[in-house]
Amino acid sequence: MRKQINMGTILLGCILLYGFTNFFNTKSIEPVETEPKGVVEFKIKLSTFELNETDLFLDAIGHYESSNRYKITNRFGYMGKYQFGKATLRGLGYNVTRKEFLNSPELQEQAMLDLLSHNKKILQKYIDYWDGKKINGKVITESGILAAAHLGGPSNVKKFFRDGKVFKDGNGTKITRYLTHFSGYKLNLD
Repeated sequence: MRKQINMGTILLGCILLYGFTNFFNTKSIEPVETEPKGVVEFKIKLSTFELNETDLFLDAIGHYESSNRYKITNRFGYMGKYQFGKATLRGLGYNVTRKEFLNSPELQEQAMLDLLSHNKKILQKYIDYWDGKKINGKVITESGILAAAHLGGPSNVKKFFRDGKVFKDGNGTKITRYLTHFSGYKLNLD
């Protein structure tokens, strides 16, 4: 006995399979009509890809800052996936409107990479000295230092390492939280 399967069920199954495997693979789905007339099979081509640690770091920071939402603005006016302030954007040379910034994921990603590179230059001697050392049992790394600088700026990171002064943002988040939470990523910013 041959059972008939609802076409919507098959399509839903393909969509779920596509979504599930999307985290691990890139692919294309091609519908192919077969006999008997009206039966459609879906062939899925899979090809693997790698996420590098810089991408994983950016995803982790974006998740923490905004749940990886590009079009969000918080109550303090910080914008996008990485919660940029207008002054920081201007300091990096970006002269864009709020709307332009929020509507451009590419611009937000580039701005974050530019900020990380900028902060790395400013904090290089601190990175060279502290990378791999421990504070209160927590390993300090370049990625943690740069995450802390994203939250509080490089001057507050310097104050922490020089004087032990712990900066908190408007939400009460301490730079030490970023320093340890985002530690351990091998960043490729060159």
